[in-house]
Amino acid sequence: MQRWNVNLSSNDWQRHPEADSVCRSLIDGGLVAVPTETVYGLAADATSGTACARIFQAKGRPSFNPLISHLPNLEAARHHGVFDDRALKLAEAFWPGPLTLVVPKTEASEISDLATAGLSTVALRVPSGPIMRYLSEKTGRPLAAPSANRSGKISPTRAEDVIADLGHALDFVIDAGPCEVGIESTIIGLTDEHVTLLRPGGLAREEIEKVLQTKVRTPASNNQPEAPAAPGMLTSHYAPNAQMRLHARAVAPNEALLSFGVDPIEGRESALAEANLSPSGDLVEAAAQLFQAMRTLDSSGAKTIQVQDIPNTGLGEAINDRLRRAAAPRS
Repeated sequence: MQRWNVNLSSNDWQRHPEADSVCRSLIDGGLVAVPTETVYGLAADATSGTACARIFQAKGRPSFNPLISHLPNLEAARHHGVFDDRALKLAEAFWPGPLTLVVPKTEASEISDLATAGLSTVALRVPSGPIMRYLSEKTGRPLAAPSANRSGKISPTRAEDVIADLGHALDFVIDAGPCEVGIESTIIGLTDEHVTLLRPGGLAREEIEKVLQTKVRTPASNNQPEAPAAPGMLTSHYAPNAQMRLHARAVAPNEALLSFGVDPIEGRESALAEANLSPSGDLVEAAAQLFQAMRTLDSSGAKTIQVQDIPNTGLGEAINDRLRRAAAPRS
């Protein structure tokens, strides 16, 4: 594994010899950990079944769980997906950005059936993180890139997290510092007459509804362990080693506390460890801190992490989705 440190405040990294090496690795079927604005992604050539299989192998990921393909721009995305008026409005409003669109796959698309989990639909995103867009454009390939961690575990927002989980399986790790959004993209399904929120994420439901002037539907059940329509829909996901306990009202001395805001909780002062997602109650800050806070508390040695309630509005919907899945019973 080679580690490449990138300074995004300068464009010099695009001309660095390491950039060519990373592109060659991807074209040859390699695995590269790439930072985006959401989390670090485990990138591979989405048109290569062999490369996608390496993603599943490295993550220990169920092969029925589809992968998001990342593109440099809307034009490239339209080669792979059928965009109706709704999809175009959303893409024009929020791309590049933390939004994934699930649309019908075009007949011309070369994206591997393994990346789509054999579905007739495809999950597409144009990230605002410049490195992923650059690599897709330079290689001429859509890049499949789930979060760069072991399947079901806490998503990585720093290069160190990636190396700890998957360093042995990688050809390159691109280190551009911590991710800005810190939580995965929102996934919207546009495969029928409904606009469906398949996964809440870094773009709030309300913003999507404002652009489309319609309500976004939530599926009857987001827990689909056998055949998810999009990534991140498995019942147990984002899980630390410790047990997560939601709606905390008290914390014991041998437990850790994932707190939010300034509301007191019984036993807070004697908790084994505490991480406050946002002392000021800012949901944007809380989303950015979530996964790193979970990793920090998991490393404290606590067997249980108590979680204070977080408002279920705006980005709070995505935060609570991750917390529910992290706390779900595990097989």
